[in-house]
Amino acid sequence: MTDDPGAGAPTKLTASKQRWAQEGRFLTGHTARPEAERLPPGQHLVTNWPVLDLGMHPDIPASRWRLEVFGAVDKPVLWDWAGFQALPQTRAVSDIHCVTTWSRYDNAWDGVLTRDLLQAVSPRADARHVVLQSYDGYTTNLPLADFAAEGAVLAHRWQGAPLDQVHGGPVRLVVPHLYFWKSAKWLQRIEFRTEDRPGFWEVRGYHNRGDPWAEQRYSEE
Repeated sequence: MTDDPGAGAPTKLTASKQRWAQEGRFLTGHTARPEAERLPPGQHLVTNWPVLDLGMHPDIPASRWRLEVFGAVDKPVLWDWAGFQALPQTRAVSDIHCVTTWSRYDNAWDGVLTRDLLQAVSPRADARHVVLQSYDGYTTNLPLADFAAEGAVLAHRWQGAPLDQVHGGPVRLVVPHLYFWKSAKWLQRIEFRTEDRPGFWEVRGYHNRGDPWAEQRYSEE
């Protein structure tokens, strides 16, 4: 995996989101408890699914798609589509919360739970973090505990249909308890690490964890 967290040429959206981080745009200063409030602070509901990315939509057919899992694991692996489909498959229903303030309820995902992936690759005892890399060069980082959370899934279907290319197909990560920039599209590599390494948005002013209920939109530095 490259040490450069950048991805592609700057876009108008990228520049705007960096400016939002500098300005603290959308912050309400409120917090909430997910068990008490379904909609996090500063969010509004939508019924569509907005498309937000770095301006690239990699066209990766299933026949060419590969997922490499490596780093601090006892059983590194390179799955092709057939190998990935042979893993336990689960349907998980969850909400989406985007840092740009929209949320969408009751999304049905079909795919491989991250907990089942962990069973397959056996992270080492000293593994603490996960770095995700996408086919467009995008990266993001997660504590291992967040990657392994209940409901986190490597999804290849949404609402019963194959995941659209613009939404990260053929496979994307979904971590429903964090802002959606942590749920990398067009997933290509998963690196288990003993030390953290911030990704694309995390080095551009966004929070290193991204808890919507704590309104962790931007870096506290």
